[in-house]
This record gives sequence, structure tokens and C-alpha cells, in this order.
Amino acid sequence: MKFVLNFFMFLMAFFSFSNQSLSLTDYQIKRFCAKEKRISLCIKNLKEKKSDLQKGKLIEIPVTPYKR
Repeated sequence: MKFVLNFFMFLMAFFSFSNQSLSLTDYQIKRFCAKEKRISLCIKNLKEKKSDLQKGKLIEIPVTPYKR
């Protein structure tokens, strides 16, 4: 019984993740870049990465630390 439950949970996790990626909206890009020194350059770079992501190309994702 435990094996069946684990197998079912594995299948649910496997099928719940799809191959689709969600990109940022234009508003989210502007809000993210508001903290940068060069806002226009940041917006341009993120919009290029957004278009690459929608085309299916791999992109490098910047990680910003969370501050309270």
C-alpha cells in the first residue's frame, strides 16, 4: 500500500510540472528595474531575455537576495 501511495505521488509530481515557462510581464520588468542605476538598459536586457525565453532558448536568470 505504501509503495502504491509513493508511486502515485511521484506520478502526480512528474505530471504537474509542465514544459512551459512563465515570463515576466512588462509591469513586473519595470518594477524590478526601478531599483537599478540604468533603468533603460535593465528594461532592454530583461525584454530581450523575455523574448528569448518565449522562443524556447535557455537564458541566465539573475538571483537577487531578499532583504527584510
